Amino acid sequence: MVLSHPDLLALDFDGVICNGLQEYFQVAWTTYCTVWKREDKTPPAGISQRFGPLRAVIESGWEMPLLVYGLMKGLDDATLLGQWDTVKRELMKDCPLEAPHLAEALDRCRDRWIESDLDRWLGLHQFYPGVLAQLNRWLDQELPLFIITTKEARFARRLLEKAGVMMPKSTIFGKGEHRPKWQTLALLSDIEDVRQVWFVEDRLLTLDSVAQQPELKDIGLFLADWGYNRPSDRQAAKDNKNSHLINLNQFNGKFESWLAP
Repeated sequence: MVLSHPDLLALDFDGVICNGLQEYFQVAWTTYCTVWKREDKTPPAGISQRFGPLRAVIESGWEMPLLVYGLMKGLDDATLLGQWDTVKRELMKDCPLEAPHLAEALDRCRDRWIESDLDRWLGLHQFYPGVLAQLNRWLDQELPLFIITTKEARFARRLLEKAGVMMPKSTIFGKGEHRPKWQTLALLSDIEDVRQVWFVEDRLLTLDSVAQQPELKDIGLFLADWGYNRPSDRQAAKDNKNSHLINLNQFNGKFESWLAP
């Protein structure tokens, strides 16, 4: 199918709509200190700066405290960036918790923070320039708009509502769905009168998993170059016939510009 204009638009949240790097590090560090029982709660100098570029390797939130653990063990950035899938399996051998329980520990940390100091928690998130206005334009135009995120849906909803973007609860799919993003896209593709679904994500592996599903071969796939990805990811998306690399100006513009070479 030749792409022209979406009848339904699905967006990732972190790295597409919202930049939460400051919050990610703080909650990852606190969870790491709790799980690995670190007494000194002050992060070493420079570790948060190293964490930022490495966020590109994270697929699910539970991996963030594990990444901090890897940094604290002295692993170098190149190893973490280039071999994360292998490294995380080794690091998990030293983790007191299984992945689902590590995820629960992260969520508890985040929940406590929200309950005790909501304003500070909200303040550590920054929406990418122009994105909030674009979301509201699409909502005003009644374009079917959905968010598919590995974040808890309630966190994404709270941030959007605070920023003045009101989306129905049923349009935000979070990690509580317990299914890969491509399966959610398959459900959305079956909505009546939907011919073209477009999906914007900042993780190339997620886009690749969608492209591998025969029933989703007609979905428009877009990699957000302003999100948490590596130069090699952006080049691969640019060279890949299954996906399109877009920048923030294109995202905030008309759909025709998304398809520009």
